[in-house]
Amino acid sequence: MTPAGVQDGPFRLFFFSREEPRIHVHVGHPDGEAKFWLTHAVHVATSTGPTSRQLADAQTVVQVRFKEIQDAWHHHFGR
Repeated sequence: MTPAGVQDGPFRLFFFSREEPRIHVHVGHPDGEAKFWLTHAVHVATSTGPTSRQLADAQTVVQVRFKEIQDAWHHHFGR
């Protein structure tokens, strides 16, 4: 994964450089966007537009790719 993003079905996962230090990922969807905190578990930080079903599906994508996202975050931003 790169900060520019990867596609997973209708979801695009990406980072914004220098947004904030706490590990998180943005998930874009044609109907909106959500931001998820990645701590010991995945938590929705904000969302605008996606339905509750789309949000649940996006959270599942983030959970499945949790390690990949963490690795990409640390590679891009450093530890």
